[in-house]
Amino acid sequence: MTIVSPNQVVDSMIKAGEVKAKLPVKDLLIRGGLGGALLGFGTTLAFTAEVQTGLGIVGALLFPAAFVIIILLGLELVTGSFALIPVAVMAKKATAANMMKNWFWVIVGHVLGAVFYAILYIIALTQFGQVTNHAVATKILAVAEAKTLGYKNLGAEGLLVVFVKAMLCNWMVTLGAVMAMTTKSVMGKIAAMWLPILIFFAQGFEHAVVNMFVIPAGMILGADVTIADWWVWNQIPVLIGNLVSGVLFTGIALYYTHKNADSKMILELPQTKKAIASTQR
Repeated sequence: MTIVSPNQVVDSMIKAGEVKAKLPVKDLLIRGGLGGALLGFGTTLAFTAEVQTGLGIVGALLFPAAFVIIILLGLELVTGSFALIPVAVMAKKATAANMMKNWFWVIVGHVLGAVFYAILYIIALTQFGQVTNHAVATKILAVAEAKTLGYKNLGAEGLLVVFVKAMLCNWMVTLGAVMAMTTKSVMGKIAAMWLPILIFFAQGFEHAVVNMFVIPAGMILGADVTIADWWVWNQIPVLIGNLVSGVLFTGIALYYTHKNADSKMILELPQTKKAIASTQR
């Protein structure tokens, strides 16, 4: 397994952010749509495993498979881009306008892809409404209400709670995207990505793209949740929380501690050689 230095990882983050920032709208919608649908697949896989085993940790162990597919295929995940594109902007390889364009159209793609998968999955799960007592459907409905009405019932404190849980989530998710850059081995990438995603999902933190699937799916299944409940009490604060932690805890933090560290070492090397030579005279 070839390990890449943290300094080179930051360079890869900048390059990835630059590429993402300059993608045309068509690609942002397609790749964002596929990303939203695939995280829906991962969520239903995790819920199915949890229902079958009675252990949430089993679902958490399986969920990262969807994230791995998204990263290896070069698809778009706005939560990862919350860390990658800002470093490209800081390095002057992309503009703020490029960044906002990416985020907006990828989010649109995520919603379309996640809702599309939700519709297909519910048709398959309920056999077009003929099965009304499926355990996974019950799980989805309960999660959708907990992610919206649960916070609404807490009032302003609920907004703070969901925001903090979103920050904790995307701290790990952005690390998952970055960890894929720490090795050139496919198996190494898979293992490196798996760990942070497992950490976030196992603890029930709030991920914006997962919620773009699970809340609409719950609404279709009959959850007592309105579109306003979805966006006001979950989707908007979760997007903001995911953004804040992605930018600060992964993007900016890694950029400022590792960027140009290699070049500084190279600049210092001739001076070190001169110092050694002078002591040997």
